[in-house]
Amino acid sequence: PDLGRRFAERKRCADLECSMLMCRGKAMRDFKGPDCRFVNFKKGEAVYVYYKLIGESTELWAGSVGSDFGYFPKDLLEINHNYSNEELELPTDVSLTCS
Repeated sequence: PDLGRRFAERKRCADLECSMLMCRGKAMRDFKGPDCRFVNFKKGEAVYVYYKLIGESTELWAGSVGSDFGYFPKDLLEINHNYSNEELELPTDVSLTCS
């Protein structure tokens, strides 16, 4: 299906608003995203995960590093703390946009 500006049709979250933290991890290497929808980080930085895309783009999660929020490849994160074991499956909204 044509997802338009979305990376996936569904996501997993800890709550209905996807505002609760799911987990925290440590960046295993530097990452610079291809555009402003992605969050950049350096190896060793703490990354906080708010939701996980499922379906077509299962390799992307969304989270924050400091005050920056965006998508990043899940394979670059070593999880070191889970905040919630419950995961709700929800439809995605339009993806983050660049301003």
